[in-house]
Amino acid sequence: MALSRARAIVSSSLLTKLLPSATSRPFSSSSNAFDSLSHSTSPSEAYQIFKLDPSSHIGSCMPLSMMRIGTFIHNIEMNPGQGGKLVRAAGTSAKILKEPKANRHVLIRLPSGKQKLIDTRCRATVGTVSNPGHGAKKLRKAGQSRWLGRRPVVRGVAMNPIDHPHGGGEGKSKSSGSHGKGSRTPWGKPTKGGYKTGPLKTKK
Repeated sequence: MALSRARAIVSSSLLTKLLPSATSRPFSSSSNAFDSLSHSTSPSEAYQIFKLDPSSHIGSCMPLSMMRIGTFIHNIEMNPGQGGKLVRAAGTSAKILKEPKANRHVLIRLPSGKQKLIDTRCRATVGTVSNPGHGAKKLRKAGQSRWLGRRPVVRGVAMNPIDHPHGGGEGKSKSSGSHGKGSRTPWGKPTKGGYKTGPLKTKK
């Protein structure tokens, strides 16, 4: 208890000492802010004030407009106040590519490599999602997969013709069933060759 009070007193004294130089842009990522701090204080005190910046703390949740360029974030909102929708899987993170304070929208790079514009009023969490080795985990037995709610998947070529278009025939031939037209879904639609399965869009 006494140690936490001492830390709070030290941090408050540093903030009051450096308040005139830090209140202009408290979340600035420019080198001018660091230069002004380094001229007026010692390197250790400058490090302490940047350490107190909430935009650099892992686990801090705040709007994107308060973050710096190059910050790794996760659990990102798509609309303000909607709640986190993007980058929530284990071990994933996104990166801020453009200065959030300059524009209404900020450019971020998703784990897939795709770049997306997000409203700066949307909130996100600083840091990377934990448990990065989740995808490399191997299941010890088939029952462990059932514990996770995953049911067995049976191949179509192992079924009868009444159960799947790939069923029946001699050997493992997909074209020997009742259709005889290559790979198909259980409902008879082609699965290859760019066949459109969704609703047709009107051409502009």
